[in-house]
Amino acid sequence: MNSHIKVALAQISPIWLDKKATLNKILATLEDAVKENAELVVFGEGLVPGYPFWLGLMDGAAWNKKEVKELHRQYVLNAVCIEKGELDAVCAFAKAKHISIYLGIIERPEDRGGHSVYASMVYIDQQGMIQSVHRKLQPTYDERLTWSPGDGNGLVTHKLKDFTVSGLNCWENWMPLPRAAMYAQGTNLHVACWPGSDHNTKDITRFIAREGRCYVLSVSSTMFRSDFPENTPHLNQILEKSPYVLANGGSCIAGPDGEWIVEPQIGKEELIYATLDFNRVLEEKQNFDVVGHYSRPDVTQLHVNRERQSTVKFSE
Repeated sequence: MNSHIKVALAQISPIWLDKKATLNKILATLEDAVKENAELVVFGEGLVPGYPFWLGLMDGAAWNKKEVKELHRQYVLNAVCIEKGELDAVCAFAKAKHISIYLGIIERPEDRGGHSVYASMVYIDQQGMIQSVHRKLQPTYDERLTWSPGDGNGLVTHKLKDFTVSGLNCWENWMPLPRAAMYAQGTNLHVACWPGSDHNTKDITRFIAREGRCYVLSVSSTMFRSDFPENTPHLNQILEKSPYVLANGGSCIAGPDGEWIVEPQIGKEELIYATLDFNRVLEEKQNFDVVGHYSRPDVTQLHVNRERQSTVKFSE
């Protein structure tokens, strides 16, 4: 049955600004998914330790605002440093249960000095190995006040049974060239991770599926006003302008014909399951293959730099 795979979209909220508690929640969610025989489990953008909602709620662009700096400090302290083994428990779970995982984290990488953070998408394979860490190429709007721009190192695909899987963060999925880079590597099961809300997922999910003749899993988090922990720094200022719903989910699945398998699911935390058939990809590729028989590389080509970027290179 390598041509079939059972997937689970984990539409959950973080324990906001609490890395340890959110990772524990992720492990509990993975336990539930395994009980339903899920083979690939995907999570939303920046789930650990959550989306920087304060930027849009308390004048995050103000220069030298004390409260914003203190929230940023808390965010960085709860970001994930992979080099220190902070995803080891998730990797061990993947190995023990023989599942694959796409996980959205806020990464605090040592190879960029250890002080700036990135919205990263981590792929963990069924042997519990981290196979790629894709740092979001371009943070959007106020995200640029806290997230750093990434690079092309994570623009890779992975084999999973008969499928080739890929992943992009949020509005990267609207960028035609990163999508083309994934198509060229044979993706037929694409994971689009979002911070939450169907206004992001309801259009682009079906579009990518139809363009790439691939399955698309759009996975989003949820976040409600009541999800802010009581110990959140400057909570009163955050709540002053916070709507009741900050992220309503909207996780969904489209098939290679661009039609819904699961329409956007709104308003609650849940695990969303589907079993996908690889053969449907081959059927839909018959009339359109954007990097194969319907391409003209003699006219247009894409060049991708996958070097991990750094500000310094040492020669010993």
